[in-house]
Amino acid sequence: MRATPFEYRFRFWIHLVLFVLGFWAPWNLALPLDPTGPNGHLWGTLAVALAQTNICSIAAAFNLLLVVGIACAVLGAGLRTWGTAYLSYNVVQSPGMHGNSVVADGPYRFLRNPLYLGTWLHSLALALLMPPSGAVFAVLTIGLFQLRLILAEEPFLAAKLGQPYLDYCARVPRIVPALTPRVPAAGAHPHWAQAALGEIYMICVALSFATLGWRYNEFLLVRCVLISLGISLVVRAVLPRPPHAEGLLHP
Repeated sequence: MRATPFEYRFRFWIHLVLFVLGFWAPWNLALPLDPTGPNGHLWGTLAVALAQTNICSIAAAFNLLLVVGIACAVLGAGLRTWGTAYLSYNVVQSPGMHGNSVVADGPYRFLRNPLYLGTWLHSLALALLMPPSGAVFAVLTIGLFQLRLILAEEPFLAAKLGQPYLDYCARVPRIVPALTPRVPAAGAHPHWAQAALGEIYMICVALSFATLGWRYNEFLLVRCVLISLGISLVVRAVLPRPPHAEGLLHP
């Protein structure tokens, strides 16, 4: 069930492949599962289904789902940026696992894996733009992959950090945030500018949903996602490369 070292090292590209498969839904070439037409994406499919129940109008259904998508995109971007600010961009993007000390500041006082939760919330937002079967595929496989990464990290951190990490795990939830901080702040200072650059993709996608989603144009939002990805790749190329050696903890 744990991710292999290969999966951990190339986790960014594996996530990208899973998202691409969700948008493409290649199984439809052999076994059509999804509706076609302008409302063939999950956003339109769910909106039509809600309208057919007479709970709300089709316009209200589109708006409701858009608000949900915006909330997921903003929460995902905010959670990842908050976590990266305390963990540092170099550790987040590093191909190897890291563990010298327990990070117990910012979101890590509420849950152990804010970055993974942020990514999954982001996948819920993007799922609205995918064919229904692709959306189900992406949300489930990305959630499973996040769990595999967590299960690979935890034994490593327990062996590296010992009892302090085990005590931290006993008090702080793995993935569902606590309503109140479970550990006292350690006093680390966040690096917001570096975090914003490191999470520029998530931030740009959230801004796209919030500002352009009201045009109800799925194709436009998909283009915004691709542009956001391009910007993030340029930023990754410009910023200093993450170290390969073990360093700080990635809870």
